[in-house]
Parts: sequence; structure tokens; C-alpha cells
Amino acid sequence: MKRGLSLQAALAAYRPDAELAPLPEQIDPDRLLSFFHPDHLRDSVTTLTVGPNAGAHCQRELAGLLQAEAVIDEVDLAGAPVTDTDVLVIGGGGAGCAAALAAAEHGARVLLATKLRLGDSNTVMAEGGIQAAIEPGDSAQKHMQDTLRAGHHAGDPALVAAMVGDGPEVIRWLIRQGMQFDQTASGDLHTRRAGGTSAPRIVHCRDYTGLEMMRVLREAVAQHRGIEVWDQHPAVELLSNERGQKCVGAVLSSLADRRLCIVRTRSVILATGGLGRLHLNGFPTSNHLGATGDGLVLAYRMGARLCELDSFQYHPTGLVNPPYLSGKLVTEGIRAAGALLLNAQGQRFVDELQPRDIVCAAIIRECREGRGIHPDTGGVGVWLDTPRLERGQPGLLERQFPKLLARTRVAGIDPRNEPILVYPTLHYQNGGAVIDVDGATTVPGLYAAGEVAGGIHGRNRIMGNALLEIIGFGRRAGIAAALSGHDRGPKKITLEHVNRARRALALAGLPLDRRAPQLLPPYTAAGKNS
Repeated sequence: MKRGLSLQAALAAYRPDAELAPLPEQIDPDRLLSFFHPDHLRDSVTTLTVGPNAGAHCQRELAGLLQAEAVIDEVDLAGAPVTDTDVLVIGGGGAGCAAALAAAEHGARVLLATKLRLGDSNTVMAEGGIQAAIEPGDSAQKHMQDTLRAGHHAGDPALVAAMVGDGPEVIRWLIRQGMQFDQTASGDLHTRRAGGTSAPRIVHCRDYTGLEMMRVLREAVAQHRGIEVWDQHPAVELLSNERGQKCVGAVLSSLADRRLCIVRTRSVILATGGLGRLHLNGFPTSNHLGATGDGLVLAYRMGARLCELDSFQYHPTGLVNPPYLSGKLVTEGIRAAGALLLNAQGQRFVDELQPRDIVCAAIIRECREGRGIHPDTGGVGVWLDTPRLERGQPGLLERQFPKLLARTRVAGIDPRNEPILVYPTLHYQNGGAVIDVDGATTVPGLYAAGEVAGGIHGRNRIMGNALLEIIGFGRRAGIAAALSGHDRGPKKITLEHVNRARRALALAGLPLDRRAPQLLPPYTAAGKNS
């Protein structure tokens, strides 16, 4: 990486009133991605040897977990207490809560098990908003076209059609739950445009939409008599029937005392979120502490097929300085409102509302080619020109982005007067468990919703589709799980799929000394001991 300017020199040269030159001619997007997007870094991808995706490309750190030994065996289950329920939901974020509520509304007894606490998830960290085609002149068809195009046409059209079709009803459902959205002066829902979209369809609550969403979902779950919540009980393994071909429950582990508990059920819904805390390719992350890819590991060992395992989203604008805020998100809503990206020379270098993977690759290109800004504390980035935005729309940052002002205030930075140093941060897994429109995986009895599920976003996600997906597909999975097998409980619970996976590892000559899932990052005290 060529050296750019120091932070002090770049600040001295910065002028919020300087006239900006037109954008330079953009290079071919595919060429930009292949040279600069982290998915294409040398040695970042390997080939899976065993399992339902054997022979497929997979990100190296994730492959190590998918091809690891289980953390428990049959002997560990001796004497473990057994709990029976109709539907087990694993994960307490937006997708898990939506699934639990839908299942309970359709008559199922629901147990919702969380790794940390109810609501501790990436959902609360989502800032920008939710996409829904509700404006005159917009349509579900346009939303679908935007989603498929931004995902490089790798998404499943049936899943995308289901998601965008659910959009308006998802917004109505959230409002009925008590969620607040920003409104125009006339009382309509306020919308703004996102990168890679053809129309303004992002509805939002300031710049803490996910936090507001999680507030109402958490309250609804806590008040529902048909839902029992077990905090700090992550799943360490799924359970199969005697043939190892159907999911009939899970083994949970209490973080308080490490005791195991068996949950027998007719349907399991994985809503475990992403894997940002694996810090793929050494990148910082915007993800919460529990995002370690557990659901992918458990689903794969059970035999569920996964997709797009070599494609991940790096959000273009993560904070760089000071280091303790590294990777924290600066919402795309800032760019949608008009904030520009400038390199160390004060030049624009990309259309800020291109899809995220394009903007991310362009930022990395600027930094590698010597046009980045280097703080003394380490790292590199480019300017997000918030002072210019504030000059053009006085008071906008305080009205629409109070979370950003609060976050930067603790670092002694005022975005109204000083540009923000940003660089891509690991944000989202584009792929996951293959599902149908009801959230069913390729393993009977096992459903998935939210970031652990794949096939919707293709190889790149556009802003606002994640919060839409977790509610739409969370509810779809909850309904399907509640209505499936009402009269069929598990006759026998086993770890036969674990035995089968262990034999495959041994036959392939893969090591058996690594175990997964890794419940918490290794740099935490709990992660070191897990």
C-alpha cells in the first residue's frame, strides 16, 4: 500500500467550501471488484472437502469452522435435563423474535433461546432503515430488479419476489407493534434513497432504526404468553432422528454454569445471525460480539446445503479513528442525504450511491494507490465530507443522525465541522443456508431466517433489505414451523449426524483437533475458554 497523507496534513488541506472537480471516469465495475474487493484477496478462499457443499469455494476462516469437530458427543448428554416444545427458535435478534411471534400466533408453544440476552444482535446496530415499495411511482417489481442487479443476479428470484412483496405489510405490522418511523410534514412516512436503488424507499427512525425495531419486538416477545425465553443459552449442537436425516431439537449450553440442556421439538428455526466477529481477512467489523457463525456450522454439520460462502459484504463507511471506534458503522443514510467521499487530495472518486461493493472497492483502491489518509494511531481511510453536507442543509445531522453525533462526540469529533475518516468494515454475510420461500432448509424440520439464511441477496446486499428480510422471512419461517407436523413429535433424538460428519472428516484426512461452533471471539475471556 502506497503512503498517502497524514491525518494532520489532510485536515490542514481540507476545505468544506472548496469547489469539487467532476467525478473521474469510472473503471469497469467487474475489474474494480476483482482487483480491490476483499472477497478477491489472494488466499482468502479455499475449497470445501467434506459436507453438502464439498467442492465449493468458501472463505478460508469459515471453511475451518464448517469442517471442524463438534464440541459435544453422546456421552456429554448423559443426565442432561430434557425440555419439550413445539418450535425452538435459536437466536434473539429481529429474525428470531419475528419467527417466535408468528409461530406463537399460530398456536405453537415456542421456546426462544438466545446466546446473550434477548435483543443482543446485529439488529440493534442497523441504522439506515427498511426498504419497502410504498411511494407513488415505485413498485415491488422495481424493488426486485434493484435487489437482483445489486446482487449480480446471483439471488434466487423466488426468494427476492417474496421479500419485496412482503415489504408494505412488514411496515404495517411493525407499526401495529408500536414502532415509530420518521414522517414528513404532511404525516406520510419519510423515505430516502439507498445506494444501488432506483427510487426512494427507505423508511427509517432517525439513524437508529434497528434499535427502535428491536425495542418493540423485545417487548412483544416478553409479553406473549406462548413464548418462553432462555437468555444466555446458546446452541452447541442440533439433534437428529435415529437416521440423522431430520432435525428434532438442539443441545443448549448455559453460559452461567456450562450445563447442557436437551430441547426436543417438532421444528427448529435458526436465527443466529452472521459471522463478523471472525474478522475475515483481518478487517474490523460492525457486528455484535456474538456474531461468530454458529448457525452456519450447526446447519452444515446437520447436512443443510449452504450458498455464496465466498461472498461477504464490507460496509464502505466504518470509523477509523480513534482506534477504539474502529469498524463502528456510519450509516449509508448519510450518503443518501448527500454526504460525499473525498480522498486525501480532496477529490471525489466514486458515485457514493453505487452499490456497496463498488463503493467499498473504490475506497480500498484509493488507499492502496496512495490517496488515503493515515492517522498516527494506525489505519487508513478517506473523508466522509459531513461538514459540506451540514453547510448545504443546516441542522440535518442533528435532526436525522443523532446516533452519529453521540458516537463521535465521545471521541472529541464534531462531524458538523470536521470530516469523518472512514474505511470498509466487515458487515454482512451475503450467503447462508439454502431456504425456500417458507424458510425451510434442505434438512426436514430445520428452518432459517435472517442473516444465517442465504439466496436472497446474491453476492451483494443493498441497504434496507436486511431489516425487511428478517421480519418477512422470520414471520414466514415461524408460520411454517408452527403448522408443520402438529401431530408428530420426535420418536428418538440422536447425534447420528455428528457421527457421520466425524467419519467424513477422518476419511478426508482432515484434523479433528479443532471444534466448532466458537461461541464467542477468541479475544474474549469466554472465547478463550470455550
